[in-house]
Amino acid sequence: MATMAPSSLTTRPALAATQAGALACWHWIGRGDGKAADEAATAAMRASLAGAPGRGTVIIGEGEKDEAPMLHNGEQVGDGDGPEFDIAVDPLECTDLCAAGLPGALTTIAMARSGSMWSPGPALYMDKIVVGPAAREAIDLRATPEENLSAIAQALGRPVEELTVVVLDKPRHETLIARLRAAGAAVSTPPAGDVAGALAALLPDGGADMLMGVGGTPEGVMTACAVAAMGGGMQGRPAPQLDEEVQALAEAGIDTECVLGLEELVSGPALFVATGVSGGGLLRRPWLAGGQQHTESIVIAPDGVQRIVEGAAQQ
Repeated sequence: MATMAPSSLTTRPALAATQAGALACWHWIGRGDGKAADEAATAAMRASLAGAPGRGTVIIGEGEKDEAPMLHNGEQVGDGDGPEFDIAVDPLECTDLCAAGLPGALTTIAMARSGSMWSPGPALYMDKIVVGPAAREAIDLRATPEENLSAIAQALGRPVEELTVVVLDKPRHETLIARLRAAGAAVSTPPAGDVAGALAALLPDGGADMLMGVGGTPEGVMTACAVAAMGGGMQGRPAPQLDEEVQALAEAGIDTECVLGLEELVSGPALFVATGVSGGGLLRRPWLAGGQQHTESIVIAPDGVQRIVEGAAQQ
């Protein structure tokens, strides 16, 4: 069977899957039950992907690190008639934000040709740095935060004081945030959502210049697909947060000091799609208008970036 090259043929199934997931967990926004929302999104995306042309393999799925419902690693989707492709998926990014009725929750998926996505095994967390195309040659995860700020500022032709960095507001990042601010940069600290944070650094109108810090590995692989499609820059390395993860990585022979470049995270063409769930600056939450349910999505593919608003008859 042939391997795919992302195109409009594969964009439509990916978009349909995230739209289905967003509409399925719409009812659960603000109801305090993130697991139920995740289950609804996962079931809807699985059902949608079952009819996708070709044969997809889930290389990395969300759920293992927080014991959430998931499309599991190695799961096969699609109708089997067409190209083979890899999938990275998070049916509900920022589950807690959805449960609390706060902005930032998304349904997300990334697709690439078969065999091109990095398979992280037991790695649940990843240290990462993401920038847009203009600074893609300036980043170095082995360098200090201050050195990266200086290099990116030079690549962008702006002083460090004009840079904005996205870092998740987590206890593990207290020192990083303090160092970035001491160096002169502004730091945006959302409580969750490093996919959205990476998009803020990647998109021309995203409002940030760089994402730094430790987030989920599934989110890292999906982000890599968006970065590759847009010609941005990204580096990552496993960053275990629990003793059990350290042991699992050691048993799997995964080197936590090895820095992975973008081409190692995803090689070749890829696409990324997200649909808004609970709203926010990136994407609207689903809404009703004219008797139809509407969603807003973003599609990042090698042929460009599209924001798509679509409506469907109310169920």
